[in-house]
Amino acid sequence: MALPRSRRRQEANYWPGFVDALSSLLLVIIFMLSLFMLTQFFLGQEIQGRDTALARLNSQIAELTELLQLERANSDDLTSQLATLTATLAGAEAENASLTTQLSGIGAGLGDRDSTIAGLQQDLIDAERLSDEANAQVVLLNQQLAALRTQIAALESALEASEARDTESRTQIADLGRRLNLALAQRVQDLSRYRSDFFGRLRQILETRADVRVVGDRFVFQSEVLFDAGQANVSAAGFPELDALADAILQLEQEIPPDINWVLRIDGHTDKRPISNARFPSNWELSAARAISVAQYLVSKGVAPARLVAAGFGEFAPLDPADTDEAYRRNRRIEFKLTEG
Repeated sequence: MALPRSRRRQEANYWPGFVDALSSLLLVIIFMLSLFMLTQFFLGQEIQGRDTALARLNSQIAELTELLQLERANSDDLTSQLATLTATLAGAEAENASLTTQLSGIGAGLGDRDSTIAGLQQDLIDAERLSDEANAQVVLLNQQLAALRTQIAALESALEASEARDTESRTQIADLGRRLNLALAQRVQDLSRYRSDFFGRLRQILETRADVRVVGDRFVFQSEVLFDAGQANVSAAGFPELDALADAILQLEQEIPPDINWVLRIDGHTDKRPISNARFPSNWELSAARAISVAQYLVSKGVAPARLVAAGFGEFAPLDPADTDEAYRRNRRIEFKLTEG
């Protein structure tokens, strides 16, 4: 016995509502995951560039540190040489004093030994010359030591500046990551809201059509709604459905801000039964041609071409893998999906 018409309509409307709720939840989850992956990708690119600059700064710091160590080693060597020369000078001065004492004693006791005195005087002159040379070397070493200390101070200043730039770069990277995450999260929220509005309008327009379904985050039109069998030109029967879709897209274009990048993807699908003729050598060509025909029709109604993407999947993405007429009918379809550009 046939059920009353009103009861059949209530049962038919209850199930799509339940599916709509589940599909909307799945849509939000998938979209958030996709945007999270995209966010991580761009953030990884930005951080990779910052890490490269940071690695370059660390390399410069290592080179400056090594140079500073070499300069300090040279300073230690010069200090050691200065100490040696100072000791030599002290010895020469002690020897000079000793020779002077000897000369005084000899002059008092041996006034008639001029040759001995002359020899001692020459030794004294030689010792004084050595003392003057040692003093000159000491002065030179002091000058070199002062120059090395100046270089060490400059290297230490450069090292401190490099460390400060390193800290600043890390702070900028962290701040950039936070700002990028906030901006992407806002874009996700905005596009999700507009997608919900768009799907709500399409549901109101197409709720009476049994051959138009919602599958996941897509609207699915059976091919028979828009095309004759084996053809890629939109049939006259499909014009009203595409007109309604074009009106919804045009309204959406006015509402979504221009800084949100979005497209409507049009996917063509066929069943697994092969087709081969002069125009369509395979199901792939037929599915692509149908998607392009829909896109061209929407453009003729004023939709911006930059907001449309046409793709053909042939028989390679079936909804039902069974070899039945019902499965073939379900797999012959055109899908519409609002997504990021």
